[in-house]
Amino acid sequence: MKKTDLLVVGGSAGGILSATTARKSYGSDIDITVVRETEKVLVPCGIPYIYGTLHDTNKNLIPDEILTDANIQLIIDSVTRINRESKTVTTKNNGSIQYKKMIMATGSLPIIPKFIPGHDLENVFPVFKNEDYLNLLLDKVQGAKNVVVVGGGFIGVEFAEQVRLLGKNVTLVELADACLWQAFDKEFTDDLEGLMRENGINVMTGTSVKKIIGTKTVESVELGNGKTIPADLVILGLGVKPNGTLAQEAGIEVNDKGAIIVDQYTRTSDPDIFAVGDCAEKKCFFTVKNVPVLLASTAAMEAKIAGCNVFQLRLVRANKGTISAFSTKVFGKTFAAAGITETRTDEEGFITIKGEFSTMDKHPGILPGSKKISIKLIFSKCSGVILGGQISGGDSVGEMINTISMAIQKEMTAPELNTFQVATHPLLSATPIAYPINAAAMNAISANCKHLNEELDLQEYEIQ
Repeated sequence: MKKTDLLVVGGSAGGILSATTARKSYGSDIDITVVRETEKVLVPCGIPYIYGTLHDTNKNLIPDEILTDANIQLIIDSVTRINRESKTVTTKNNGSIQYKKMIMATGSLPIIPKFIPGHDLENVFPVFKNEDYLNLLLDKVQGAKNVVVVGGGFIGVEFAEQVRLLGKNVTLVELADACLWQAFDKEFTDDLEGLMRENGINVMTGTSVKKIIGTKTVESVELGNGKTIPADLVILGLGVKPNGTLAQEAGIEVNDKGAIIVDQYTRTSDPDIFAVGDCAEKKCFFTVKNVPVLLASTAAMEAKIAGCNVFQLRLVRANKGTISAFSTKVFGKTFAAAGITETRTDEEGFITIKGEFSTMDKHPGILPGSKKISIKLIFSKCSGVILGGQISGGDSVGEMINTISMAIQKEMTAPELNTFQVATHPLLSATPIAYPINAAAMNAISANCKHLNEELDLQEYEIQ
């Protein structure tokens, strides 16, 4: 029987970073083993870009050297059972492994709408993170003419854009009133959908899929409104669900969605077993409610906490909840968000103020390659603490949202964001006179001051 100090089950973003963080935190004295099912690991967020940009799954891989160079043993196998009493796991092909501590990073599985007739026809593809499977999808995409993408979240939107870049006829069907509605307010989703339509995607929001039609292979899709659209290929981009089955079978507590329940240190109900990434329960940073935010960036945060705390609790109050920081790029325009939307603040009962601003991302704005940035920041009206932010524009938006994410984590206020010092350069950023975060924060302050001024009886004072 193999023995190891730390066993990590799962080898994608959460598993890799858990193992390497533990190595850096505890040095070379501990033995670390990672068990994963697949020969190769794909960059999860890069999967849609295999189809319209990379054209090759081998160009979207995480190298094993990240583990092996850190003296971490990698075993390609499946863990089929956990025995918590003996602190062992049973694998499919390599016998048993005994551990002192374990980190579970078993990830997620795509949501398959089994209630839709025809979901199991040929050429209907959920998005599994498996190289052979994705290579098959690559062949099918290349041979298709009419492609229907079901789901308008990040997976669906990115797949629709990438397949459209190949010149295919693409229809995106979303049940909700807007694409990316969980991350953005209406002014941003309208902009996104307009951009997609301008580039030839048939975006159908507020629309359900009633039936996927075909004898053996998909031929068309029947919508809830009675309309039928042709389809050689259907991509199911309905999101993912936690893969907590292995933990549940071992008697570890899971929630009603199947996610492994963890504390602020990522410990499960078994103190020697931690869980990170998509398989673990997520709590909202603001409301502490369970939220279905399954992101590689969130997994990375949790993995660093688990890797540091797995043998000793070293990071106090490390995980205060997910901030839901997102970013994507569609037809050359970046959309990014962090925190909660204005719509959700209304639903949760927050009293808020907002600051909005638009400018160019270089100065002067006529410089080659300049793009317009639009930003909205949302603050608590009483405390001035930032609750959320949304930005669209050029590539700089992808890093600007990380500043907002940190501001949310540190509970910064509108005055602090208005006056925080920034590095600017004509070719790299907006002007310091109107840096977007500073300016949007000032506009929120101004809106609040205007309201307060209306309540004051202002008097003139004569200087003696």
